[in-house]
Parts: sequence; C-alpha cells; structure tokens
Amino acid sequence: MPAWTDGAPFWGLFAFFFAVVLVRTQATYWLARLVAAWSADDRRRGPATRRPRWLLRAGGWLRRASEGTGLRAVERWGLLAVPASFLATGTKTAVNGAAGLLRMPFGRYTAAMLVGCALHAAIYATVGWAAWTAALSAATGSVWGAAALTGVALVVVVLVVRAVRRGRRGSGAR
Repeated sequence: MPAWTDGAPFWGLFAFFFAVVLVRTQATYWLARLVAAWSADDRRRGPATRRPRWLLRAGGWLRRASEGTGLRAVERWGLLAVPASFLATGTKTAVNGAAGLLRMPFGRYTAAMLVGCALHAAIYATVGWAAWTAALSAATGSVWGAAALTGVALVVVVLVVRAVRRGRRGSGAR
C-alpha cells in the first residue's frame, strides 16, 4: 500500500469523499430549487405571502453566492459548468446553487453532478489526503508544530465568531 495513504484504503476514502460531496451538492441544489419555486409563488400571490425566516436568509445567501460566478458559469457553459465546478476551489456552491435557482432539470443535473462528485472524490482521496496527512504529521511532530496548529485553529474560531456577530448586528437580529 502506498505510504501517502497512511494505511487508509483508497476506495474507502473515495467512498467517504464521494458521499460527503454528493450530500452537500444535492442539499445546495434542492435548497436553491425551493427558493426559486417559493420566489415564483410569491410573485404570483403578492407581498402578503410570508415565508420562514430561515428560507429568506438562505435564499438571500444563495442569490448572492450564485448571481455572479455561478449564474454566469451556468449560462455560459450550461451543463458542463456543473462537473467543472468541482475542479475549482470555491465554485461548487455557486454553480450548484445557480443550477437550482435556474431550475436545471434534475436528471441532467444529477448526471453531471455525479461526474463532478467522482472527480472531487478522486482528487481528495489521493492528493488531498496526502497533503492532509503530511501537514498533520509535520504539525504534530513537534511541540512548535502542535502550537502552530492550535494557534491557527484559535484564529479561525475567533474570525468565525466575529463574522457571525457582525452578521447578526447588520441584520438586526439579537
């Protein structure tokens, strides 16, 4: 067994990463489809229709994430944008959300998404896993590496907490 897998079986890693990305992209697609359907329904019924707050927030977030990069990619490349989004960092959510907002037919979307999931899983089960195990081994191999890893984790937590608080202040929620 190659040393870079650190004893983990390739097909086990592949199946894990495939399942994770499959669930994530399907959830993004269906949430966007729900937002698109309810938005169209609201336009027909008028402004008196009330939707759950979480749906309005998710819809606003999806539109912001998808309007630029995702919608342009899907409009320009069509179905090919879906598997291609798995090869570029930060585009999966935008493109899969845009596919849902544009109500791309489910069968076509799923076929393209499965190709993308396989690409994603293959990359993460090989190169991604090797990079992760190498970084973890280097960081935990010494006291300074463990301290640096702990420091990075603390910085990430502080930044996330600040962003959440800033978002609540900006939306008026307390």
